[in-house]
Amino acid sequence: MSALARPLSATTAVPRTRPLGRLAIAALHAELACSPKPGLVTPFSRGSHQDMDASTFLRSLFALRGYFSALAAQATASGDFAPLRTLGVQAERAMLAATGNVNTHRGAIFSLGLLVASAARLRAATAAKPSAEAVCHGVRQWRDALLQAPLDAASPGQRARARHAVPGVREQAAAGFPLLRGVAVPALRVALAEGLPRNAALLQTLMQLVAVTDDLNLLHRGGAEGLAFAQAQARGFLDAGGVHAGDAHAHMARICHAFEQRRLSPGGSADLLACALFLLQQEAT
Repeated sequence: MSALARPLSATTAVPRTRPLGRLAIAALHAELACSPKPGLVTPFSRGSHQDMDASTFLRSLFALRGYFSALAAQATASGDFAPLRTLGVQAERAMLAATGNVNTHRGAIFSLGLLVASAARLRAATAAKPSAEAVCHGVRQWRDALLQAPLDAASPGQRARARHAVPGVREQAAAGFPLLRGVAVPALRVALAEGLPRNAALLQTLMQLVAVTDDLNLLHRGGAEGLAFAQAQARGFLDAGGVHAGDAHAHMARICHAFEQRRLSPGGSADLLACALFLLQQEAT
């Protein structure tokens, strides 16, 4: 049994870091539960994926249930990047073992993991709940280590990154997640403040992310043409009123069908959506 197949939070995390771990898992579960979503797995659809469904994601979340708490505990004890990276590598192995080598949460292990670690560091230093923006900025403490860390050149995302010469999530993290600070967090704040149900608020935020993100998953699956198509569909949905429009459900159904026909899946945007929800929830917990 791998280290992360056991509940690490019971042995590794100190009590004050456990809520961050629970919030991280809850945010990933909320992203999965959000439906409909174009090209993405939901409890009711495989989206554009033939190798995974909601049960695959749930097995992955169960395998990762101790990772984020352990990460928060480690970040509280030390600001060194190396042990955080080691935990991330272990988490990825646990995920792949649980899913039969299907990548469900590699991006979230990286991005959400860094945000959990940053939030834990800030809480330890200030004994206060940091803002979402402060948590994002806090990730920049590992900027040099992030930019120097080895990449898996064989991964689909890295192949797309190299082929299309666009920055990836590593560059986003090193810059303090500008897409989270400038797009996802403000959009989700506004949507929730408007009183939208959480599902609708998440969908509205997701489409704002898809509209502007150079999503490596979209580039991998559809190339530059697929990315442009996805962004145009998201902009069209938002320009028509987004989730506020009277025909929003029918409009989204058409977009979902179009994404599935083209096998497009904005997985990078989905990861950022979960990160944004975590950031807002940790402000209040």
